[in-house]
Amino acid sequence: MTSYPKPPFPEQHQDMPGTTSKMQPLPDHGEKSYKGSGRLAGKRAVITGGDSGIGRAVAIAYSREGADVLIAYLNEEDDAQETRRLIEAAGRKAVLVAGDLQDPAHCRAVIGKAVLELGGIDILVNNAAHQATFKDIEEIDDEEWEFTFKVNIHAMFYLTKAAVPHMAAGSAIINTTSINADVPNPTLLAYATTKGAIQNFTAGLAQLLAEKGIRANAVAPGPIWTPLIPSTMPPDTVAKFGSNVPLKRPGQPAELATAYVMLADPLSSYVSGATIPVTGGKPFL
Repeated sequence: MTSYPKPPFPEQHQDMPGTTSKMQPLPDHGEKSYKGSGRLAGKRAVITGGDSGIGRAVAIAYSREGADVLIAYLNEEDDAQETRRLIEAAGRKAVLVAGDLQDPAHCRAVIGKAVLELGGIDILVNNAAHQATFKDIEEIDDEEWEFTFKVNIHAMFYLTKAAVPHMAAGSAIINTTSINADVPNPTLLAYATTKGAIQNFTAGLAQLLAEKGIRANAVAPGPIWTPLIPSTMPPDTVAKFGSNVPLKRPGQPAELATAYVMLADPLSSYVSGATIPVTGGKPFL
């Protein structure tokens, strides 16, 4: 709880969507710390936004637990190749698919690639997201509002709809929501709104898929140190990022991986429709 960096951090800014190697300090994805125990042996997972941040941490954990992994990402090729290296170092198959999840056809292509290359899908992690900071609602133009919903909500629907026919009983869908679903940050109005919708989508989906034996759950991160932060927030905000939670620091991507493993684990067979908060001590109601 005390070994990770605390703010203040260096003021920093990156162009969207951000790069891991340029962050100060570098995030921890569990590269050296995560030890698997075969909990997902033989499983086949699709992780969107799997090139960096939370997605990379989940990819590392899943591969070390015995799963083959497809990661979907926008265009962050260097980050994606590093995640591939880490998956393959665990002795598992890695498949990379670049492209824009705003496009329904691309979402279907991602699922098709997973079926072709992995032989099926047992776990779908809808993790890719877009956010941007605005101090006034009048600053949010129509295109920005629609873009946020296309990436965060529409893509999740397209991916899930395409994946379910290929998922057998015992499969799991895990969606990344946010503490913003419960305590919205007003400067992240569009993002926070989509995160509330994700939580609602997950609760309804769990009920809809119960007869198929497919579980649906969500993870609600608090402030997590990923490339999304320096690429979407002002440098002075980045410098103090995470200081407003009880642990007084942002979480590292590695600290979320176990939540995603637990929700994917077949032993969690009675867990569906749940949201797991990982918030550094800040209540999630």
